[in-house]
Amino acid sequence: MLVEPLRAVEEAEYRVIEKSGDIELRDYSPAIVAETLVNEDFEDAGNRAFRKLFKYISGANAEQDNIAMTTPVAQEKRSAKIAMTAPVSQRSNADGWAVSFMMPAAYTLDTIPRPTDPDIVIREIPAYRAVAIRYSGRWTENNYLDHLEILQDWIANSNLQAIGEPVWARYDPPFKPWFLRRNEIIVAVK
Repeated sequence: MLVEPLRAVEEAEYRVIEKSGDIELRDYSPAIVAETLVNEDFEDAGNRAFRKLFKYISGANAEQDNIAMTTPVAQEKRSAKIAMTAPVSQRSNADGWAVSFMMPAAYTLDTIPRPTDPDIVIREIPAYRAVAIRYSGRWTENNYLDHLEILQDWIANSNLQAIGEPVWARYDPPFKPWFLRRNEIIVAVK
């Protein structure tokens, strides 16, 4: 009997509606995220934003509170000229990437520590339905694009419609061996 190891960090809450191999149709619960926009290429955006967000949860906030680390760390294509909640097309240009940390479920918008860094935005994500593909491997754009293509084909063949941009979710620290890393691409659907 294979038992999955217990995780010490809180994860985004969802319920699996349907499963097909590495792809799942999920209903996500509402969540609060701390998010920052960075103008880097795909592979460097997460590293640059992670440092900013990690400072925030490590006490660089108005209350000087430490906030528990959660997973996943999410990365999504965004435009600096559009509000942080509005997705834009996935063009490779200087528009940037929105990278976010999910906040522990115990917080509300009224109780979450306020960021002192003006580049960090706290926002609530309402409940939504999404399709996700899980894969292991290196954090490269090619690995992401290969799995995104598989996911988009599954969505099209399932008569679902993607809404918004794909979200690249990473669950493990960079020191974990690449072949053991849990990665996902999550696409909201209707």
